[in-house]
Amino acid sequence: MYALMQQKVSIAGKSPSTLNGYSTHLAKLALHFGCVPTELDTDQINDYLYLIQQRHNTPSDSYFKFTVYGLRFAFRMMGLKDKHIELPSIRHEKKLPIVLSREEMKRLLKAPKLLKHRILIGLLYGCGLRCFEARNVRLADLDFDRRMLHVQKGKGKKDRYVPLSPILIRGLQLYIGAENPEEYLFNGKPEGRAGGDFDGRYSQRGVQWAVKEAKKAAGITKEMTVHTLRHTFATHLLEEGLDIISIKDLLGHECIDTTMVYLHVAQSGRRKPFSPLDTLYSKA
Repeated sequence: MYALMQQKVSIAGKSPSTLNGYSTHLAKLALHFGCVPTELDTDQINDYLYLIQQRHNTPSDSYFKFTVYGLRFAFRMMGLKDKHIELPSIRHEKKLPIVLSREEMKRLLKAPKLLKHRILIGLLYGCGLRCFEARNVRLADLDFDRRMLHVQKGKGKKDRYVPLSPILIRGLQLYIGAENPEEYLFNGKPEGRAGGDFDGRYSQRGVQWAVKEAKKAAGITKEMTVHTLRHTFATHLLEEGLDIISIKDLLGHECIDTTMVYLHVAQSGRRKPFSPLDTLYSKA
């Protein structure tokens, strides 16, 4: 079943992490009942979902979601549409993204001791890249003459071009001259990996660690991840007056609705929002 799922996930254009999430949770389900998950009846599935819901407090937890998503994919894969319909729907939380202020962003860019990490954070923020997109950047993708970065095979296997700031180009040239990367802009280390698995790129964990350490050194108390820099990129551009369609294209979003969330975060519009406390004591 795993081999078939691996094939179907690849054909569907989903990431290896999606395959890992689906297969891990389906394996736990199979171990719990001692049979293939697609052979379970509705009552068994409901009992298991209720059990993990009670253990994890809320249906929005990733454990619950991945189990349901994994089952949905497995049912579709095996042509069991009737079972697919009986699975619970997952409510998506309507959370607004966390965004750094410009002063916080300046502190974050200055915080890393290593030039490599400063350039990494500058690229994530300055180009609005996803974590895997930053890891995938090759030297050949950098066009300093046109001040453009070619983002290849982003989410949904789509390519796009994003502008490179002159200040980032200077940093990139300094970094490349000092580090001499060969193919990928950010090289990684093969420690802890099987020899055949290492492809030379900086690991996802390495990128996450670099951003986490920079956050700590910069004294930023907001909860933030690597993706926060992408949210900050979009929000700052919107606040500077760039139109929402252009931001959608720079982010590589498939649907404008995904980009519209930044309208609820950005401090822009005909008049900047303010608190009634600002004027409460200024009027007689």
